[in-house]
Amino acid sequence: MMRGERVKKMKRKSTIHRITEVALIGAIYTVLTLISGPLAFGPVQFRLSEALTLLPLFSPVAVYGLGFGCFFSNLLGFLLGLNPLGLIDAVVGTAATLIAAFLTKWAGALPLSFPKRFIIGGFAPVLSNAVIVGAELTILFNGNLSPVPYLVNAGAVAAGEVAVIVTVGAVLCFCLQKNENYKMIFPQTIR
Repeated sequence: MMRGERVKKMKRKSTIHRITEVALIGAIYTVLTLISGPLAFGPVQFRLSEALTLLPLFSPVAVYGLGFGCFFSNLLGFLLGLNPLGLIDAVVGTAATLIAAFLTKWAGALPLSFPKRFIIGGFAPVLSNAVIVGAELTILFNGNLSPVPYLVNAGAVAAGEVAVIVTVGAVLCFCLQKNENYKMIFPQTIR
């Protein structure tokens, strides 16, 4: 086999691996969201899937898997009658998750110890979802962006995010970081 053919074959294999990673992360995100049931949607949100928003600390490909998973979860939640926010959540909620994922990816590339990157990366989904989804909830349920309802909604979303990230997300990161296990799962890692 000539060198050029080997390079093409390696690139094709790498692309297939990345697409598979995106699909798997998206599927796991969707399953965890739907397992969370009604708590995954609405004014008080407790999505187990949000623990996955820390995966960009380990792999940049996770950003796209999270975006795909969030979009599909919100859309499927609407179609199943679980998501009272409607189709708008498939766009707005996904935007909040993508912003958080890109910020978490950025935190993963910082030249800091992993615990510090974890703390900085963990703030991204909390802040992004509190600000954006809090505003979405306030506008959809109140008809305007009044300060008190907004702060209540943003606080409820932030509390749900913190609860999931500090518990499930921390365990996930510890398991992946221990002995660098993430390198087996994500061969194209940030670090």
